[in-house]
Amino acid sequence: MATRILGLDPGLAILGFGVIEVDGAARTDTGIAVVDFGVIETSAKTPLPIRLGTIYDDLHQLLQQVQPDVVAIEKLFFYRMGNTILVAQARGVVMLVLGQHDLSTVEFTPAQVKQALTGYGNADKSSVQAAVARELGLAQSPRPDDAADALALALAAWFQR
Repeated sequence: MATRILGLDPGLAILGFGVIEVDGAARTDTGIAVVDFGVIETSAKTPLPIRLGTIYDDLHQLLQQVQPDVVAIEKLFFYRMGNTILVAQARGVVMLVLGQHDLSTVEFTPAQVKQALTGYGNADKSSVQAAVARELGLAQSPRPDDAADALALALAAWFQR
Protein backbone atom coordinates (compact mmCIF):
# COMPACT_ATOMS: atom_id res chain seq x y z
CA MET A 1 0.00 0.00 0.00
CA ALA A 2 1.42 3.37 -1.02
CA THR A 3 1.73 6.27 1.39
CA ARG A 4 1.65 9.84 0.09
CA ILE A 5 3.52 12.40 2.19
CA LEU A 6 3.38 16.16 1.69
CA GLY A 7 6.22 18.24 3.09
CA LEU A 8 5.63 21.94 3.74
CA ASP A 9 8.29 24.57 4.37
CA PRO A 10 6.16 27.50 5.53
CA GLY A 11 6.88 31.07 4.59
CA LEU A 12 4.95 34.18 3.67
CA ALA A 13 6.83 35.11 0.48
CA ILE A 14 7.61 31.52 -0.50
CA LEU A 15 5.95 28.39 0.87
CA GLY A 16 7.73 25.28 -0.37
CA PHE A 17 5.91 22.01 -0.97
CA GLY A 18 7.10 18.55 -1.89
CA VAL A 19 5.11 15.37 -2.33
CA ILE A 20 6.55 11.86 -2.24
CA GLU A 21 4.88 8.51 -2.51
CA VAL A 22 6.35 5.50 -0.80
CA ASP A 23 5.42 2.00 -1.84
CA GLY A 24 5.98 -0.65 0.78
CA ALA A 25 7.78 -0.62 4.11
CA ALA A 26 11.34 -0.84 2.76
CA ARG A 27 13.48 2.27 2.44
CA THR A 28 15.01 1.70 -0.98
CA ASP A 29 15.96 3.85 -3.93
CA THR A 30 13.08 2.44 -5.96
CA GLY A 31 10.52 2.60 -3.16
CA ILE A 32 10.28 6.40 -2.98
CA ALA A 33 8.89 8.45 -5.86
CA VAL A 34 8.57 12.19 -6.30
CA VAL A 35 4.98 13.11 -7.09
CA ASP A 36 5.32 16.89 -7.25
CA PHE A 37 7.21 19.82 -5.78
CA GLY A 38 7.19 23.58 -6.08
CA VAL A 39 6.29 26.76 -4.26
CA ILE A 40 3.36 28.99 -3.44
CA GLU A 41 4.54 32.59 -3.79
CA THR A 42 3.13 35.90 -2.62
CA SER A 43 4.42 39.36 -3.46
CA ALA A 44 5.72 41.70 -0.78
CA LYS A 45 3.85 44.50 -2.60
CA THR A 46 0.53 42.80 -1.87
CA PRO A 47 -1.31 43.59 1.40
CA LEU A 48 -0.79 40.98 4.12
CA PRO A 49 -4.45 39.81 4.26
CA ILE A 50 -4.40 39.12 0.51
CA ARG A 51 -1.10 37.25 0.79
CA LEU A 52 -2.49 35.04 3.57
CA GLY A 53 -5.63 34.48 1.49
CA THR A 54 -3.50 33.35 -1.45
CA ILE A 55 -1.74 30.80 0.75
CA TYR A 56 -5.11 29.63 2.08
CA ASP A 57 -6.65 29.22 -1.38
CA ASP A 58 -3.59 27.72 -3.08
CA LEU A 59 -2.98 25.23 -0.27
CA HIS A 60 -6.60 24.06 -0.40
CA GLN A 61 -6.17 23.49 -4.13
CA LEU A 62 -2.86 21.67 -3.65
CA LEU A 63 -4.36 19.34 -1.04
CA GLN A 64 -7.25 18.49 -3.35
CA GLN A 65 -4.80 17.69 -6.14
CA VAL A 66 -2.26 15.58 -4.25
CA GLN A 67 -4.46 14.07 -1.50
CA PRO A 68 -1.70 13.30 1.02
CA ASP A 69 -2.00 10.71 3.76
CA VAL A 70 0.23 12.71 6.11
CA VAL A 71 1.79 16.17 6.13
CA ALA A 72 5.23 17.05 7.49
CA ILE A 73 5.74 20.69 8.39
CA GLU A 74 8.72 22.60 9.72
CA LYS A 75 8.46 23.85 13.28
CA LEU A 76 8.88 27.55 13.68
CA PHE A 77 12.22 28.78 14.94
CA PHE A 78 13.36 32.30 15.74
CA TYR A 79 16.06 34.07 13.84
CA ARG A 80 14.79 37.61 13.13
CA MET A 81 11.75 38.76 15.09
CA GLY A 82 10.08 40.67 12.24
CA ASN A 83 10.42 37.81 9.80
CA THR A 84 9.42 35.23 12.41
CA ILE A 85 6.10 36.97 13.02
CA LEU A 86 5.27 36.97 9.29
CA VAL A 87 6.24 33.32 8.95
CA ALA A 88 4.15 32.50 12.03
CA GLN A 89 1.12 34.15 10.43
CA ALA A 90 1.60 32.13 7.25
CA ARG A 91 2.17 28.94 9.27
CA GLY A 92 -1.06 29.61 11.17
CA VAL A 93 -2.97 29.71 7.89
CA VAL A 94 -1.26 26.47 6.82
CA MET A 95 -2.22 24.74 10.09
CA LEU A 96 -5.81 25.98 9.70
CA VAL A 97 -6.07 24.52 6.19
CA LEU A 98 -4.55 21.21 7.32
CA GLY A 99 -7.08 21.06 10.16
CA GLN A 100 -9.94 21.77 7.78
CA HIS A 101 -8.82 18.80 5.70
CA ASP A 102 -8.45 16.65 8.86
CA LEU A 103 -4.91 15.68 7.90
CA SER A 104 -2.44 13.96 10.17
CA THR A 105 0.62 16.16 10.69
CA VAL A 106 4.13 15.69 12.01
CA GLU A 107 6.44 18.57 12.86
CA PHE A 108 10.21 18.74 12.64
CA THR A 109 12.81 21.30 13.60
CA PRO A 110 15.45 22.04 10.97
CA ALA A 111 17.99 20.10 13.07
CA GLN A 112 15.72 17.03 13.14
CA VAL A 113 15.40 17.09 9.34
CA LYS A 114 19.17 17.43 8.95
CA GLN A 115 19.72 14.54 11.37
CA ALA A 116 17.23 12.32 9.54
CA LEU A 117 18.74 12.93 6.11
CA THR A 118 22.46 13.29 6.81
CA GLY A 119 22.98 11.80 10.26
CA TYR A 120 24.22 15.19 11.49
CA GLY A 121 21.91 17.80 13.04
CA ASN A 122 24.15 20.72 12.05
CA ALA A 123 24.62 19.71 8.42
CA ASP A 124 24.80 22.52 5.89
CA LYS A 125 22.10 23.18 3.31
CA SER A 126 24.08 21.67 0.43
CA SER A 127 24.51 18.38 2.33
CA VAL A 128 20.78 18.17 2.96
CA GLN A 129 19.99 18.95 -0.68
CA ALA A 130 22.46 16.30 -1.83
CA ALA A 131 20.78 13.78 0.49
CA VAL A 132 17.35 14.69 -0.94
CA ALA A 133 18.61 14.15 -4.49
CA ARG A 134 20.27 10.85 -3.52
CA GLU A 135 17.24 9.46 -1.64
CA LEU A 136 14.89 10.40 -4.48
CA GLY A 137 17.20 9.19 -7.26
CA LEU A 138 17.45 12.66 -8.82
CA ALA A 139 20.39 13.81 -10.93
CA GLN A 140 20.43 17.17 -9.15
CA SER A 141 18.89 18.91 -6.18
CA PRO A 142 15.32 20.13 -6.71
CA ARG A 143 14.88 23.88 -7.20
CA PRO A 144 13.99 26.24 -5.70
CA ASP A 145 15.54 25.61 -2.28
CA ASP A 146 12.17 25.92 -0.53
CA ALA A 147 10.82 22.99 -2.56
CA ALA A 148 13.94 20.93 -1.77
CA ASP A 149 13.44 21.73 1.92
CA ALA A 150 9.83 20.57 1.68
CA LEU A 151 10.93 17.29 0.07
CA ALA A 152 13.45 16.89 2.91
CA LEU A 153 10.59 17.26 5.40
CA ALA A 154 8.55 14.62 3.57
CA LEU A 155 11.52 12.24 3.61
CA ALA A 156 12.12 12.87 7.32
CA ALA A 157 8.49 11.94 7.98
CA TRP A 158 8.93 8.68 6.09
CA PHE A 159 12.20 7.84 7.82
CA GLN A 160 10.74 8.45 11.31
CA ARG A 161 7.61 6.31 10.79
